[in-house]
Amino acid sequence: MFGTTIDHILEIVIVTFIFSACLMPVMKRIAHHIGAIDIPRTTEQNRHIHKKPIPKLGGLGIFLSFLFGYMLFGQHSIQMNAVLIGSFIIVLTGIMDDVNDLRASRKLIGQLVAACIIVFYGGIVLTEISAFGFVINFGIFSKLITIFFIVGCINIINFTDGLDGLSGGVTSIFYITTAIICFYQGRIGTLEMNLTLIMLGATLGFLLHNFYPAKIFAGDCSQFMGFIISVICLLGFKGTALTSLFVPLMILGLPIIDTLFAIIRRILKRQPIFSADKQHFHHQLLGMNFSQRTTVLIIYGINILFALTSIFYVLKDPQAAKIIYIFLTLLFIWFVCYTNIITEKKPPKLKDITKKIKKRTKKRK
Repeated sequence: MFGTTIDHILEIVIVTFIFSACLMPVMKRIAHHIGAIDIPRTTEQNRHIHKKPIPKLGGLGIFLSFLFGYMLFGQHSIQMNAVLIGSFIIVLTGIMDDVNDLRASRKLIGQLVAACIIVFYGGIVLTEISAFGFVINFGIFSKLITIFFIVGCINIINFTDGLDGLSGGVTSIFYITTAIICFYQGRIGTLEMNLTLIMLGATLGFLLHNFYPAKIFAGDCSQFMGFIISVICLLGFKGTALTSLFVPLMILGLPIIDTLFAIIRRILKRQPIFSADKQHFHHQLLGMNFSQRTTVLIIYGINILFALTSIFYVLKDPQAAKIIYIFLTLLFIWFVCYTNIITEKKPPKLKDITKKIKKRTKKRK
């Protein structure tokens, strides 16, 4: 039985991975044909790091691979219908933005419509949240908060998509962690497990072409990855696979904290929340003279720490895991104090560190 289960899990991941990996070159050609190309610009605070035009329909390729995986391994249900309809709206909005930039307000409308389909048609609603022994029941605000949660997850992953291989790697770590938790809790065959495995294969296939140096970007269709993550979180919480919504949020600890600081930063500067800048966590690491590849690997490592702590929280010792969560969060906040994540002025200590790194680099040359 154990061997059969492992074989089935591997089959889902491998089949969707191969399909996704083979589909990405086709998506590149389609992107060139319809003009969905990310051309480096000097506007938007010169935030583009890549130097040459890159096709942007990788997120669409992930979606098509997801559909392929669902046709082979998925199960029909009202909830799954809601996921498919919502996904289609999110991806359609993303394609429109990739071809011809949409206003943030119009993208938000698409996100809200997709979220409402999950809540009102699929009946997937967040009724309460628990963490550190406290339970908050949302009551009549449950549906509204669920919609807010889905839209939040969509944009967290979208904001994260700033370096080659970053969003694909971060989401893959989430899927692997969720799959491990579901497996050890005996939740094989559940909707959240099937979605997790299908998305893991589809995303890894994309990551094969997106890791530095990237040959294709997810584009604004990266919203789809965040959308599915929100659904998996809600399903896992309702099915007790993730014990509490606190757990999946902590798996995405770094992207969430980075997004919160981005929102604070833009509010303080009186800028639109969805405006682009060059002060995210990965930009801070690049500013310390880490290469793109090293920066992405560092962020992978931090996310893996959060993920391992989440597994430890669910399967072993929740109290010890809470202490580790707090330590990791405080460590990140300490880092914030020595960067310009919130303020534009770099603290003296960070400047000294940057100078030392530059001197060492010159000496090696």
